[in-house]
Amino acid sequence: MTKPDGIYPSTCWECSTRCGSLVTLENGHVARVGPNPDHPGSKGAFCVKGIRALPELTYSPNRIARPMRRAGPRGSGQWDEISWGEALEEMADRLLAVRAEHGPESLIGAVSSAFFSRGAMVALLMRSLGSPNWMMNQDLCGGCRALSDKVTGLGIVGGEDVDNTRCALIAGRNPSAADPVQWMGLKKVKENGAKFIVIDPAETPAAKLADIWLRPKPGSDAAIALAMTHVIIEEDLYDRNFVENWTSGFDELRERAAQYTPARAAELAGVSADDIVAAARLYSDGPSCFVSGHGIDAFANGVQTFRAFHCLVAITGNIDRRGGNIRVKRPRGFRNYIDILHDPEFALPPAVAEKALGTDAFPLWAGPKGWQTSVHNPTALDAILTGKPYPVRAMYVSGVNIAVTYPDTRKVLAALNSLDFLAVASHMMTPTSEVADIVLPKTTGLEEEEVSLEPSAQIVCYTNPVKAPEGEARTDFDFTTDLARRLEPRGIDTRKFFPWETKQDFNEYLLGDEIDWNLLKKQGWAPFDFSLGNFEEAGFKTPSGKIELWSQTLDDIGVDPLPGYETPRAERSNASAKRNFPLILITGAREKTYHHSRYRDQAWARKMSPFPLLKVHPDDAHRFDLSDGDWVAVETAGFEGACKLKVAVTPETDTGTVRTGMGWWLPEADGPEKGALDVNVNVALSYDGPWDPVTGSADTRGLLCRVTPVPESEIPMRETA
Repeated sequence: MTKPDGIYPSTCWECSTRCGSLVTLENGHVARVGPNPDHPGSKGAFCVKGIRALPELTYSPNRIARPMRRAGPRGSGQWDEISWGEALEEMADRLLAVRAEHGPESLIGAVSSAFFSRGAMVALLMRSLGSPNWMMNQDLCGGCRALSDKVTGLGIVGGEDVDNTRCALIAGRNPSAADPVQWMGLKKVKENGAKFIVIDPAETPAAKLADIWLRPKPGSDAAIALAMTHVIIEEDLYDRNFVENWTSGFDELRERAAQYTPARAAELAGVSADDIVAAARLYSDGPSCFVSGHGIDAFANGVQTFRAFHCLVAITGNIDRRGGNIRVKRPRGFRNYIDILHDPEFALPPAVAEKALGTDAFPLWAGPKGWQTSVHNPTALDAILTGKPYPVRAMYVSGVNIAVTYPDTRKVLAALNSLDFLAVASHMMTPTSEVADIVLPKTTGLEEEEVSLEPSAQIVCYTNPVKAPEGEARTDFDFTTDLARRLEPRGIDTRKFFPWETKQDFNEYLLGDEIDWNLLKKQGWAPFDFSLGNFEEAGFKTPSGKIELWSQTLDDIGVDPLPGYETPRAERSNASAKRNFPLILITGAREKTYHHSRYRDQAWARKMSPFPLLKVHPDDAHRFDLSDGDWVAVETAGFEGACKLKVAVTPETDTGTVRTGMGWWLPEADGPEKGALDVNVNVALSYDGPWDPVTGSADTRGLLCRVTPVPESEIPMRETA
């Protein structure tokens, strides 16, 4: 139901930052979305995606209006509109048919993450059918960071107190594009005298403001962090009281860090030893805040690289102190969506849960002890294509475009096309939904209600459903619980996994008993009582109850319990590979206009960022006879597949490296792939390893590559007026 005209506080759902917004309704229409100056987290800051993308998505002519059933061959673009009842009845019948023929574990779900309700809904639906299998994108974004945080025992992901810091250590992150709201806070504190240490191969806006900019070889960040640790320990700059009382494994860390003198790390990373020493001294003069991102996640040594930085945060005592990294708190009784996945009330029998794909190889990622209890995606794709270790024949996807966001696009599309049944809930037709059997229309963040934590401000946030859904769109909670009820007469007991009758019931279950529901809805956020340093009573969530510099959890699964450096894949390659693939490719660079694969159909975004770019240093452009605006094919060593990108010559990119973004496809293009096989860098990337030994994350950055000109007749996009 659309609310009366007025201004409504809400929370932007675009990403995990949870910025406060004000939504203006005029004549029953969303006229404006803007920042909420009273929000204690975002403090009136907002990004262009929050202002433009969400309302344009809501009213887009490209939105799916009604459920659809495929009426021709897969990918033919032939669809029949059907009712919700027909769609859900067919989903129930076909999921159960596959289950009867191949077993419960032959069913799998897929979402972007469990940070919103759709993740819990998809996972619980699979569990109600007896399957432990569901996929998420976090192995490609944030997973290594989260697992390092978890096994070390910090609990600080998302808790960067940039507003009060004296020194920000920014590594693997371009906040100006990845988190413009955080960037606004960083710029303000810099103006007030804070210092910046930036570790990034690219000359980002943060690097331009840095007091110390370390420009490492891609994938060598761990060597720098360990050398900084060595300096801090040897010069007695660490927080002795915190280390002695709240950490374990300090002597072992000291011994490991001693292997990485500034001179050795400088050689490994290609930076100045003096700068490493200066950075260590500056960071130790806190309070200092560690700001990190995807640039570290996308390597097969991602967890241990993050561990090196997280140990640095710990030994300097920058845990749960103003200006440092705040441990995420929560109100009394509050549950987030990941808590649901670990709640014994919603658990599968252990023997079933442990069959989740990838559990044997990555037990801290996949299965019942995994971070979000998901599967290892590459193992799941192989199961679809080979039937090993068991067949996976039906998939339900909600709110994620896996044909575009997963590496090895051709393999992902082959897997989707080979399924016996595929259902996709989406806002618009994507390369993923184009090959589905059933497509369901989803609501947007202006049409659905969500509650969530904002970790940096320690508040609960409310996403306000200010308007009735367009067309026949429904929320994930609504149609998933509807499907669950339709399974019950077919012999599936779904009540254990879906005990809530309404979204209100579900939200109240999440909130616990401390948050004032009326206040939350009225102002779009609600505070709760918390105190810094509460670990002094409760300890840390590790086997020792302390921050584990030497990790018992990692040792238990046969992984090095200490952080370490691993020679990047490009450097390990043989001379022939280096000769034939003379550049290093950095992928995943963020853009202000897009979030992952979303909003590629919006005119304002395409005007600001019209092409998939490959950023090349002027020296390399001269070396390879490239000019600004040329189209090139990009290939990586050891993998068959090439994507087409447009050259942008810029000194922001280091010599010997080239940089590109991610998530590109062309909604206007012909064919079910909609340009994804041309302009998406994942066409040129393998998903088959090497993998991080903890998360199973693929090596998708720092890869040897080569570029060759694209013939004029094969250029995939043209300039538009």
